[in-house]
Amino acid sequence: MLTLIPWGMASDRLGERAVLVAGVGACGLALLAASGMTHFWPLFACLLAAGVTGASVQSASGRAVLAWFPAAERGLALGIRQTAIPIGGFAISLGLPPIEHAGGIGWGFAAMGIACLLSAAVAGIVLREVPRDTGEDRGGVSPLRDRRIWTMSFGSALIVAPQMCVLGFAVLFLHERRGLAAGSAAAVLAVIQFLGIGARIAAGRWSDVRASRAGPLRALALVCALLTFALAALVGAPFAALLPVLVAAGVLSMSWNGLAFAAAAEVAGRARSGVAIGLQQSVLNGIGTAYPPLFGALVAATSWRFGFAAVALLPLAGRYVLRALRV
Repeated sequence: MLTLIPWGMASDRLGERAVLVAGVGACGLALLAASGMTHFWPLFACLLAAGVTGASVQSASGRAVLAWFPAAERGLALGIRQTAIPIGGFAISLGLPPIEHAGGIGWGFAAMGIACLLSAAVAGIVLREVPRDTGEDRGGVSPLRDRRIWTMSFGSALIVAPQMCVLGFAVLFLHERRGLAAGSAAAVLAVIQFLGIGARIAAGRWSDVRASRAGPLRALALVCALLTFALAALVGAPFAALLPVLVAAGVLSMSWNGLAFAAAAEVAGRARSGVAIGLQQSVLNGIGTAYPPLFGALVAATSWRFGFAAVALLPLAGRYVLRALRV
Protein backbone atom coordinates (compact mmCIF):
# COMPACT_ATOMS: atom_id res chain seq x y z
CA MET A 1 0.00 0.00 0.00
CA LEU A 2 2.81 2.41 0.86
CA THR A 3 4.41 2.03 -2.58
CA LEU A 4 1.32 2.36 -4.79
CA ILE A 5 1.88 6.05 -5.51
CA PRO A 6 5.64 5.69 -6.19
CA TRP A 7 4.93 2.81 -8.58
CA GLY A 8 2.30 4.99 -10.24
CA MET A 9 4.86 7.74 -10.71
CA ALA A 10 7.27 5.22 -12.20
CA SER A 11 4.56 4.00 -14.60
CA ASP A 12 3.91 7.54 -15.80
CA ARG A 13 7.62 8.23 -16.28
CA LEU A 14 8.96 4.89 -17.54
CA GLY A 15 5.88 3.19 -19.01
CA GLU A 16 3.79 0.31 -17.78
CA ARG A 17 5.79 -2.40 -19.52
CA ALA A 18 9.05 -1.61 -17.72
CA VAL A 19 7.27 -1.30 -14.36
CA LEU A 20 5.41 -4.59 -14.71
CA VAL A 21 8.52 -6.51 -15.75
CA ALA A 22 10.66 -5.02 -12.98
CA GLY A 23 8.06 -4.99 -10.22
CA VAL A 24 6.34 -8.34 -10.75
CA GLY A 25 9.68 -9.98 -11.57
CA ALA A 26 11.20 -8.69 -8.32
CA CYS A 27 8.13 -9.92 -6.45
CA GLY A 28 8.70 -13.39 -7.91
CA LEU A 29 12.34 -13.38 -6.84
CA ALA A 30 11.39 -12.29 -3.32
CA LEU A 31 8.87 -15.14 -3.04
CA LEU A 32 11.42 -17.65 -4.32
CA ALA A 33 13.83 -16.39 -1.66
CA ALA A 34 11.09 -16.74 0.96
CA SER A 35 10.65 -20.38 0.04
CA GLY A 36 14.08 -21.19 1.46
CA MET A 37 13.89 -19.16 4.68
CA THR A 38 13.74 -21.00 8.01
CA HIS A 39 13.84 -18.05 10.45
CA PHE A 40 11.25 -15.39 11.07
CA TRP A 41 13.04 -12.12 10.29
CA PRO A 42 14.58 -13.21 6.97
CA LEU A 43 11.17 -14.57 5.95
CA PHE A 44 9.53 -11.31 7.03
CA ALA A 45 12.04 -9.32 4.93
CA CYS A 46 11.30 -11.44 1.85
CA LEU A 47 7.54 -11.10 2.25
CA LEU A 48 7.87 -7.35 2.81
CA ALA A 49 9.90 -7.12 -0.39
CA ALA A 50 7.24 -9.14 -2.21
CA GLY A 51 4.52 -6.75 -1.08
CA VAL A 52 6.52 -3.63 -1.92
CA THR A 53 7.37 -4.84 -5.43
CA GLY A 54 4.14 -6.68 -6.19
CA ALA A 55 2.18 -3.45 -5.68
CA SER A 56 3.53 -2.34 -9.08
CA VAL A 57 0.82 -4.31 -10.85
CA GLN A 58 -1.98 -1.99 -9.71
CA SER A 59 -1.06 1.26 -11.44
CA ALA A 60 0.86 -0.25 -14.34
CA SER A 61 -1.81 -2.69 -15.52
CA GLY A 62 -4.61 -0.15 -15.06
CA ARG A 63 -2.64 2.44 -16.97
CA ALA A 64 -2.07 -0.01 -19.81
CA VAL A 65 -5.79 -0.72 -20.17
CA LEU A 66 -6.53 3.00 -20.07
CA ALA A 67 -4.16 3.51 -23.01
CA TRP A 68 -5.31 0.56 -25.10
CA PHE A 69 -9.06 1.19 -25.11
CA PRO A 70 -11.15 4.25 -26.05
CA ALA A 71 -13.48 5.78 -23.46
CA ALA A 72 -16.53 4.01 -24.92
CA GLU A 73 -14.98 0.59 -24.18
CA ARG A 74 -12.82 1.38 -21.17
CA GLY A 75 -15.37 0.54 -18.47
CA LEU A 76 -15.83 -2.97 -19.86
CA ALA A 77 -12.08 -3.43 -20.30
CA LEU A 78 -11.29 -2.33 -16.75
CA GLY A 79 -14.18 -4.43 -15.46
CA ILE A 80 -12.57 -7.47 -17.08
CA ARG A 81 -9.21 -6.43 -15.65
CA GLN A 82 -10.76 -6.24 -12.15
CA THR A 83 -11.95 -9.85 -12.44
CA ALA A 84 -8.31 -10.86 -11.99
CA ILE A 85 -8.77 -10.48 -8.23
CA PRO A 86 -11.58 -13.04 -7.71
CA ILE A 87 -10.19 -15.29 -10.46
CA GLY A 88 -6.74 -15.22 -8.88
CA GLY A 89 -8.17 -15.93 -5.44
CA PHE A 90 -10.23 -18.81 -6.84
CA ALA A 91 -7.21 -20.30 -8.62
CA ILE A 92 -5.01 -19.99 -5.53
CA SER A 93 -7.65 -21.59 -3.31
CA LEU A 94 -7.72 -24.61 -5.61
CA GLY A 95 -4.07 -24.89 -6.63
CA LEU A 96 -2.01 -23.87 -3.62
CA PRO A 97 -3.24 -26.33 -0.93
CA PRO A 98 -2.21 -29.47 -2.90
CA ILE A 99 1.22 -27.95 -3.57
CA GLU A 100 1.69 -27.05 0.10
CA HIS A 101 0.44 -30.48 1.15
CA ALA A 102 2.95 -32.20 -1.13
CA GLY A 103 6.04 -30.16 -0.34
CA GLY A 104 5.34 -27.82 2.57
CA ILE A 105 4.98 -24.07 2.84
CA GLY A 106 8.27 -23.51 1.02
CA TRP A 107 6.84 -25.12 -2.09
CA GLY A 108 3.82 -22.83 -1.82
CA PHE A 109 6.01 -19.72 -1.79
CA ALA A 110 8.07 -21.10 -4.66
CA ALA A 111 4.97 -21.78 -6.75
CA MET A 112 3.76 -18.21 -6.27
CA GLY A 113 7.24 -16.90 -7.10
CA ILE A 114 7.38 -18.89 -10.33
CA ALA A 115 3.90 -17.66 -11.26
CA CYS A 116 5.05 -14.05 -10.79
CA LEU A 117 8.17 -14.59 -12.89
CA LEU A 118 6.07 -16.09 -15.67
CA SER A 119 3.70 -13.13 -15.46
CA ALA A 120 6.61 -10.70 -15.72
CA ALA A 121 7.90 -12.59 -18.77
CA VAL A 122 4.48 -12.46 -20.43
CA ALA A 123 4.29 -8.71 -19.76
CA GLY A 124 7.71 -8.19 -21.33
CA ILE A 125 6.87 -10.23 -24.41
CA VAL A 126 3.24 -9.30 -25.05
CA LEU A 127 2.70 -5.82 -23.65
CA ARG A 128 2.85 -3.02 -26.18
CA GLU A 129 3.36 0.63 -25.33
CA VAL A 130 0.90 3.13 -26.75
CA PRO A 131 2.30 6.51 -27.93
CA ARG A 132 2.25 8.94 -25.04
CA ASP A 133 0.38 11.76 -26.77
CA THR A 134 -3.26 10.54 -26.86
CA GLY A 135 -4.98 13.92 -26.56
CA GLU A 136 -6.77 12.86 -23.37
CA ASP A 137 -4.71 14.76 -20.79
CA ARG A 138 -6.82 17.29 -18.97
CA GLY A 139 -4.64 20.17 -17.93
CA GLY A 140 -1.49 20.15 -15.89
CA VAL A 141 -2.82 19.62 -12.36
CA SER A 142 -1.08 16.85 -10.47
CA PRO A 143 -3.46 14.09 -9.30
CA LEU A 144 -2.12 14.65 -5.78
CA ARG A 145 -3.63 18.16 -5.90
CA ASP A 146 -6.77 17.34 -7.88
CA ARG A 147 -9.86 17.59 -5.68
CA ARG A 148 -11.89 15.36 -7.99
CA ILE A 149 -9.51 12.43 -7.56
CA TRP A 150 -9.44 12.87 -3.78
CA THR A 151 -13.26 12.96 -3.81
CA MET A 152 -13.41 9.75 -5.85
CA SER A 153 -10.84 8.15 -3.55
CA PHE A 154 -12.65 8.94 -0.30
CA GLY A 155 -16.07 8.15 -1.77
CA SER A 156 -14.97 4.73 -2.99
CA ALA A 157 -13.25 4.07 0.36
CA LEU A 158 -16.64 4.48 2.04
CA ILE A 159 -18.49 2.38 -0.54
CA VAL A 160 -16.03 -0.52 -0.11
CA ALA A 161 -17.17 -1.17 3.49
CA PRO A 162 -19.80 -3.86 2.64
CA GLN A 163 -17.28 -5.60 0.40
CA MET A 164 -14.79 -5.85 3.26
CA CYS A 165 -17.32 -6.80 5.93
CA VAL A 166 -20.03 -8.82 4.17
CA LEU A 167 -17.54 -10.86 2.11
CA GLY A 168 -14.87 -10.93 4.79
CA PHE A 169 -17.21 -12.24 7.48
CA ALA A 170 -19.75 -14.24 5.46
CA VAL A 171 -18.28 -17.65 6.34
CA LEU A 172 -17.87 -16.78 10.03
CA PHE A 173 -21.41 -15.38 10.21
CA LEU A 174 -23.00 -18.41 8.56
CA HIS A 175 -20.95 -20.88 10.58
CA GLU A 176 -20.89 -19.22 14.00
CA ARG A 177 -24.19 -17.32 14.12
CA ARG A 178 -26.38 -19.55 11.94
CA GLY A 179 -24.75 -22.96 12.53
CA LEU A 180 -24.06 -23.78 8.88
CA ALA A 181 -21.28 -26.31 8.31
CA ALA A 182 -17.94 -24.66 7.50
CA GLY A 183 -17.76 -26.32 4.07
CA SER A 184 -21.27 -25.17 3.16
CA ALA A 185 -20.53 -21.64 4.36
CA ALA A 186 -17.37 -21.59 2.24
CA ALA A 187 -19.43 -22.76 -0.75
CA VAL A 188 -21.70 -19.74 -0.33
CA LEU A 189 -18.65 -17.49 -0.43
CA ALA A 190 -17.40 -19.28 -3.56
CA VAL A 191 -20.75 -18.61 -5.25
CA ILE A 192 -20.49 -14.92 -4.35
CA GLN A 193 -16.96 -14.73 -5.77
CA PHE A 194 -17.97 -16.52 -8.97
CA LEU A 195 -20.99 -14.27 -9.57
CA GLY A 196 -18.88 -11.26 -8.68
CA ILE A 197 -16.74 -11.88 -11.75
CA GLY A 198 -19.76 -11.35 -14.00
CA ALA A 199 -20.96 -8.40 -11.92
CA ARG A 200 -17.68 -6.52 -12.40
CA ILE A 201 -17.85 -7.01 -16.17
CA ALA A 202 -21.53 -5.97 -16.28
CA ALA A 203 -20.91 -2.84 -14.19
CA GLY A 204 -18.09 -1.81 -16.51
CA ARG A 205 -20.23 -2.28 -19.59
CA TRP A 206 -23.09 -0.36 -17.97
CA SER A 207 -20.78 2.59 -17.35
CA ASP A 208 -19.76 2.55 -21.03
CA VAL A 209 -23.39 2.59 -22.17
CA ARG A 210 -24.16 5.43 -19.76
CA ALA A 211 -20.94 7.25 -20.71
CA SER A 212 -20.46 7.82 -17.00
CA ARG A 213 -18.52 6.18 -14.18
CA ALA A 214 -19.81 8.19 -11.22
CA GLY A 215 -23.53 7.76 -12.04
CA PRO A 216 -23.51 3.94 -12.04
CA LEU A 217 -21.18 3.99 -9.03
CA ARG A 218 -23.65 6.09 -7.03
CA ALA A 219 -26.50 3.78 -8.05
CA LEU A 220 -24.57 0.67 -7.03
CA ALA A 221 -23.67 2.30 -3.70
CA LEU A 222 -27.37 2.83 -2.99
CA VAL A 223 -28.27 -0.75 -3.88
CA CYS A 224 -25.40 -2.09 -1.74
CA ALA A 225 -26.64 -0.05 1.21
CA LEU A 226 -30.22 -1.30 0.81
CA LEU A 227 -29.13 -4.93 0.50
CA THR A 228 -26.88 -4.66 3.56
CA PHE A 229 -29.76 -3.15 5.54
CA ALA A 230 -31.92 -6.05 4.36
CA LEU A 231 -29.21 -8.48 5.46
CA ALA A 232 -29.24 -6.89 8.92
CA ALA A 233 -33.00 -7.32 9.12
CA LEU A 234 -32.78 -10.99 8.04
CA VAL A 235 -29.95 -12.09 10.36
CA GLY A 236 -32.24 -14.58 12.10
CA ALA A 237 -34.50 -15.41 9.14
CA PRO A 238 -34.75 -18.85 7.50
CA PHE A 239 -31.99 -19.67 5.04
CA ALA A 240 -34.43 -19.46 2.12
CA ALA A 241 -34.81 -15.74 2.81
CA LEU A 242 -31.34 -15.00 4.18
CA LEU A 243 -29.03 -16.62 1.63
CA PRO A 244 -30.34 -14.85 -1.52
CA VAL A 245 -29.96 -11.48 0.18
CA LEU A 246 -26.49 -12.36 1.50
CA VAL A 247 -25.35 -13.49 -1.95
CA ALA A 248 -26.84 -10.44 -3.66
CA ALA A 249 -25.26 -8.08 -1.13
CA GLY A 250 -21.89 -9.75 -1.58
CA VAL A 251 -22.03 -9.76 -5.37
CA LEU A 252 -23.15 -6.12 -5.68
CA SER A 253 -20.62 -4.99 -3.09
CA MET A 254 -17.76 -6.24 -5.28
CA SER A 255 -19.17 -5.13 -8.64
CA TRP A 256 -18.17 -1.46 -8.73
CA ASN A 257 -14.38 -1.34 -8.15
CA GLY A 258 -13.52 -0.95 -11.82
CA LEU A 259 -15.73 2.15 -12.07
CA ALA A 260 -13.81 4.04 -9.36
CA PHE A 261 -10.54 2.82 -10.88
CA ALA A 262 -11.54 4.09 -14.33
CA ALA A 263 -12.91 7.39 -13.03
CA ALA A 264 -9.69 8.31 -11.22
CA ALA A 265 -7.58 7.47 -14.28
CA GLU A 266 -9.83 9.31 -16.73
CA VAL A 267 -9.97 12.46 -14.60
CA ALA A 268 -6.16 12.59 -14.50
CA GLY A 269 -5.57 11.76 -18.16
CA ARG A 270 -3.19 9.09 -19.41
CA ALA A 271 0.05 10.97 -18.73
CA ARG A 272 -0.76 11.11 -15.00
CA SER A 273 -3.03 8.08 -14.70
CA GLY A 274 -0.45 5.98 -12.87
CA VAL A 275 -0.26 8.43 -9.98
CA ALA A 276 -4.05 8.84 -9.96
CA ILE A 277 -4.60 5.08 -9.75
CA GLY A 278 -1.93 4.79 -7.06
CA LEU A 279 -3.59 7.52 -5.01
CA GLN A 280 -7.09 6.07 -5.37
CA GLN A 281 -5.92 2.59 -4.45
CA SER A 282 -3.85 3.89 -1.51
CA VAL A 283 -6.84 5.69 0.03
CA LEU A 284 -9.17 2.77 -0.72
CA ASN A 285 -6.86 0.16 0.79
CA GLY A 286 -5.70 2.37 3.65
CA ILE A 287 -9.22 3.02 4.91
CA GLY A 288 -10.46 -0.41 3.85
CA THR A 289 -7.98 -2.22 6.09
CA ALA A 290 -9.64 -0.62 9.12
CA TYR A 291 -13.09 -2.02 8.39
CA PRO A 292 -12.63 -5.72 9.31
CA PRO A 293 -11.16 -5.20 12.81
CA LEU A 294 -13.64 -2.42 13.59
CA PHE A 295 -16.55 -4.51 12.31
CA GLY A 296 -15.40 -7.53 14.31
CA ALA A 297 -15.12 -5.46 17.48
CA LEU A 298 -18.55 -3.91 16.86
CA VAL A 299 -20.22 -7.30 16.34
CA ALA A 300 -18.51 -8.67 19.46
CA ALA A 301 -19.75 -5.71 21.50
CA THR A 302 -23.28 -5.62 20.06
CA SER A 303 -24.67 -8.11 17.53
CA TRP A 304 -24.43 -9.19 13.90
CA ARG A 305 -27.64 -7.30 13.18
CA PHE A 306 -26.27 -4.03 14.53
CA GLY A 307 -22.94 -4.58 12.79
CA PHE A 308 -24.45 -5.08 9.34
CA ALA A 309 -26.81 -2.12 9.84
CA ALA A 310 -23.87 0.13 10.75
CA VAL A 311 -21.90 -0.99 7.69
CA ALA A 312 -24.89 -0.21 5.46
CA LEU A 313 -24.59 3.48 6.37
CA LEU A 314 -21.12 3.81 4.86
CA PRO A 315 -21.98 3.34 1.15
CA LEU A 316 -24.75 5.92 1.67
CA ALA A 317 -22.08 8.30 2.96
CA GLY A 318 -19.89 7.44 -0.03
CA ARG A 319 -22.77 8.15 -2.39
CA TYR A 320 -23.21 11.56 -0.74
CA VAL A 321 -19.51 12.34 -1.13
CA LEU A 322 -19.75 11.55 -4.86
CA ARG A 323 -22.99 13.44 -5.40
CA ALA A 324 -21.48 16.34 -7.36
CA LEU A 325 -18.80 14.41 -9.24
CA ARG A 326 -19.29 14.38 -13.00
CA VAL A 327 -17.13 11.85 -14.80
